[in-house]
Amino acid sequence: MTHPVMTQGRVALVTGGAGGIGLAAARAFAQSGMRVAIVDADADKIAAAEAALREAAREPGDVLARVLDVTRPADLDALAQEVGRRFGGVDLLMANAGIQPGSALFGDRAAWERVLAVNLWGVIDTVRAFAPAMIAGGRDGLIVVTGSKQGITTPPGDPAYNISKAGVKVFAEQLAHELRRTPGCRIGAHLLVPGFVFTDLTARGRTEKPAGAWTPEETVAFMIERIAAGDFYVLCPDNEVDRALDEKRIAWAAGDIVENRPALSRWHPDYEAAFADFLRGDGTG
Repeated sequence: MTHPVMTQGRVALVTGGAGGIGLAAARAFAQSGMRVAIVDADADKIAAAEAALREAAREPGDVLARVLDVTRPADLDALAQEVGRRFGGVDLLMANAGIQPGSALFGDRAAWERVLAVNLWGVIDTVRAFAPAMIAGGRDGLIVVTGSKQGITTPPGDPAYNISKAGVKVFAEQLAHELRRTPGCRIGAHLLVPGFVFTDLTARGRTEKPAGAWTPEETVAFMIERIAAGDFYVLCPDNEVDRALDEKRIAWAAGDIVENRPALSRWHPDYEAAFADFLRGDGTG
């Protein structure tokens, strides 16, 4: 089951489309008959990604690939114009570009700025570049924003990434509300929340997929299914964590505020037993 937008002749644009979830999504869109544009900052990967998509597409001319840094709003605006001239606009926008180089709370400021620029401002500026024309076009459309579970439960260890993805979650929620209340708008928004996916972002030197991880293709297949079902929060499981466990982790994180517990109490030694009981269903948190 797929969403009606994912059909022959419609147009998809994917940022961060040269690898991982982005490339898997672009390939799935191309296989459905969509015309596909991808952009990525990695010039070494873009040519191979373009070739793979041309093989999946109905016609080689149905694919457009460009090297582009999503931290440059003017380049995104120019891309929107180019895609408009080439394909007549965008029906499915997937703001997926992201980086995770690692960070420390008092670490290098430039590293923080780069993560926030790509992961948060890159999403915001991508949507700002394309969404107004999508809305004005009056056709059914989709905007998919790639978030992260780390932007919801915010585990310690990589604060810049967590903050960027927490911001992406809030942006996607605000976007969905704004689209819903805009008269005549037929664009829906969805927040993709992947589980453990084996990509260049998560490989960390590994060459074989860990048993607990999903492939990008599994993640995209789940995304397509849940978007068709109408989910806004596309909360993906993996081979280690099912939805029930995700729900408990998310509920516990929200409970820190409601119960006035210490910040990030899930990782606080005084709450270790209580959290374990909560997961077993023996406690209320």
